[in-house]
Amino acid sequence: MKKNKFSKGFLWGGATAANQCEGAWDVDGKGLSVADCSTYKANVDPKDYKAQHGITSDDIAEAMKSTDVSKYGKRHGIDFYHRYKEDLDLFQEMGFKVLRVSIQWARIYPNGIEEEPNEKGLKHYEEMFIEMKKRGIEPLVTLHHYEMPLYLCNHYDGWYQRPVIDFFIHFCKTVFNRYKGLIKYWLTFNEIDSVFRHPFTTVGIVADRYPEDKLEEVIYQSVHNQFVASALATKYLHEIMPEAQMGCMLTRTLTYPENCHPKNMLLALEENRKNYFYSDVQVLGEYPKHVKNYWEQNNINVEFAPGDEEIIKCYPSDFVSFSYYMSKVVSKDEDQREKVSGNLTSGVKNPYLETTQWDWQVDPTGLHISLVELYDRYRKPLFIVENGIGCIDKIEEDGTIIDDYRIKYFREHIQAIADAIEVGVEVMGYTPWGCIDMVSMSTCQMTKRYGFIYVDADDLGNGSYERRKKKSFEWYKKVIATNGKDLD
Repeated sequence: MKKNKFSKGFLWGGATAANQCEGAWDVDGKGLSVADCSTYKANVDPKDYKAQHGITSDDIAEAMKSTDVSKYGKRHGIDFYHRYKEDLDLFQEMGFKVLRVSIQWARIYPNGIEEEPNEKGLKHYEEMFIEMKKRGIEPLVTLHHYEMPLYLCNHYDGWYQRPVIDFFIHFCKTVFNRYKGLIKYWLTFNEIDSVFRHPFTTVGIVADRYPEDKLEEVIYQSVHNQFVASALATKYLHEIMPEAQMGCMLTRTLTYPENCHPKNMLLALEENRKNYFYSDVQVLGEYPKHVKNYWEQNNINVEFAPGDEEIIKCYPSDFVSFSYYMSKVVSKDEDQREKVSGNLTSGVKNPYLETTQWDWQVDPTGLHISLVELYDRYRKPLFIVENGIGCIDKIEEDGTIIDDYRIKYFREHIQAIADAIEVGVEVMGYTPWGCIDMVSMSTCQMTKRYGFIYVDADDLGNGSYERRKKKSFEWYKKVIATNGKDLD
């Protein structure tokens, strides 16, 4: 095994999302968010994204009337809202240097439009950040992690309407001023590229509210508004906290051609180019020409306010963060090929890779490739803020959880990071997804577990919520203690 090259200040830790772990959906003045409309649907085909993520106006109306926490799994989460100190103790025991969390906009401004913030929400996060600091854990805070206030979805068409930029910046300024000195690392929008995969979750767009031939334009307009908001958030962060850094966040869906047939090579090029569009705007500060060409060719009208392009250009992201779970394959003969699932995407099965219980393919070499390509493209520090494997974990008779499959996955991916660093890539840190078991983003189930820590809760939210260490807990603890040198 090659010698690892992790820097002395490398940020080892884990990643969470408030809407998947906090629970307490109606506590201390919190308003409804888009996440509170997500229903438990574990039996849906993982490749049927419309069935998994499609939300209708009727679905929203039903969710607004319901107080059910079993059907709406993110409403119960893992009760991190009340148990975060216990969990922080476990993260400290593992040696975490950083913990990725998010602030639920609807806890600070329940409807998103209020002039004055909800003090109980502000106080909760302030106390949590202070407790993190006490334990030597640096917060990495996502401002918008699939947690948009539902009111903005219903009354402002989500991110489609321009005023939402101002509402979001008002929220940003509030938390920047309140948590000044507590937080150094921030992210604007989680997986901003997911707008077409699940527009309701990402930008609050409900497909049945628009003509079908208008929807693509609506989504592009929404993401443009997010680009402007991201740049403005970066501007105000630097003014309020000059020592802080703002990152963008991309789902890295590395795409391979099935083979070296020129048409397959071109398909892979096009897919990777589409993926890079979102980080290109936020890092390079301008729209790629191919995107504007596409709009013109397809009669898509995205309205730019005066100064939008200058704002985007002047306030790019300080670093590039991304999620990486799997790679995908494209083929000119896709209809004749076996398919596999993935992180909100699907593709042709790669015969050279193993497949998880959820039909995702495991590709640590793809992480190495992604790191090199991203760094060569942007020349800015990289931060892997999600990576992991969802599995069904079994509690043995003696109470242990032997998750060697998870250790194997992380060993190979951490080695891939080390290999990329060795060839010159600058990597800031690594926060595996779901360092503690949480409700699944797509299916709202607990059965699909990612964590080093087991939470005793079932898919419907029943259980003691007791925390239990898995075998991978001690393994990751050793990895952090040796700064990535001991992966055995």
